[in-house]
Amino acid sequence: MTKKLWFQVGVGILLGLLIIRMFIEVKGIFSPLVIIGQTIFLPLLLGGVLFYLSRPILNYLDSRGWKRWTSLLAIFVAMGLVFWIFSALIGPAITKQVNDLVDEAPAITKDVEEMIAVALDQKNRLPDAIEQSINDQSSKVADIARGFSNWVIVFVQSLAQGLFALVLVPFFLFYILKDHEKFAPFIANFFSGERKTWIRKTLVDIDGTLKAYIQGQLVVSVAVGIMLLIGYLIIGLDYAILLAFFGLLTNVIPFLGPFIAVVPALIIGFIQEPQMAIYVAIIMLVAQQIESNLISPNVMGRALHIHPLTVITIILAAGNIAGLWGVILAIPTYAVIKTILKNAYARRTEIKEAATSTVEEE
Repeated sequence: MTKKLWFQVGVGILLGLLIIRMFIEVKGIFSPLVIIGQTIFLPLLLGGVLFYLSRPILNYLDSRGWKRWTSLLAIFVAMGLVFWIFSALIGPAITKQVNDLVDEAPAITKDVEEMIAVALDQKNRLPDAIEQSINDQSSKVADIARGFSNWVIVFVQSLAQGLFALVLVPFFLFYILKDHEKFAPFIANFFSGERKTWIRKTLVDIDGTLKAYIQGQLVVSVAVGIMLLIGYLIIGLDYAILLAFFGLLTNVIPFLGPFIAVVPALIIGFIQEPQMAIYVAIIMLVAQQIESNLISPNVMGRALHIHPLTVITIILAAGNIAGLWGVILAIPTYAVIKTILKNAYARRTEIKEAATSTVEEE
């Protein structure tokens, strides 16, 4: 029975849960490590993303015979130029629209409150159960409003910490680009024989998975942002550049990103002119369909092979467990775990077939 797959998986799950329980019981001991991890998490994450975006350039320069230090210098200069061009061309427009939005925020808030009041006035026409539910939700609005000021203070503090952490990003990126070839051999050297070969292959597959996701997601996000910008400018939507940029950022969340991006655009469009909200919805629908059926399949090549229902389930669960970071990191984490399990299953199958062949020969 101990050789059965279900038994081995069950034992592995129980041991994993036991280890997690032990870590929870002695979590105070690991507090310094947790603080260190929280400090380097954001710059390491951004450095890793920039690594996968810049590695094709590094590989090209290496193939042309450039020395590694020269290639790194060229990459950092190119990134600086891209950032400067973006800041010079798009930055002022976004800054102006952000300032305009801040100035108009009281009026927009008042309009939204009036729309909510009008909607609540019609609740008497609804069934009792729905009316009660609306009353329950309405009572929470005051609590949300009271907690908003605290949220602003926390947000400003987090933003300041985030900006400080961004200073570390170039350092992480530099050393990742410089020494990334040494990582897989370093890990594999802890093993020997066929297990070492399997570790190397698994790390290569994980690298390919992350590469496909990060590079593909960037192209898809930029494409969606451009489509939204063109559509918003055509219909004359207020804050078009800002809303399109927001759509670009939210599209890092697979499948649900475009639907999150449309919410503020619908609100702004409805306040500007009620029929504008319909145009915004049509633009988002067209952009989402083009992205899902044309851009993503060709750019990412369906490399992750994850069903949309699985994506939604993972994102919702991760959001409840780890908040925004969980939503952003859920899909790549799932893809990496899936890659490891596929390689483990393939390796187990090879061992089983080899053992069967040996028995048959005897």
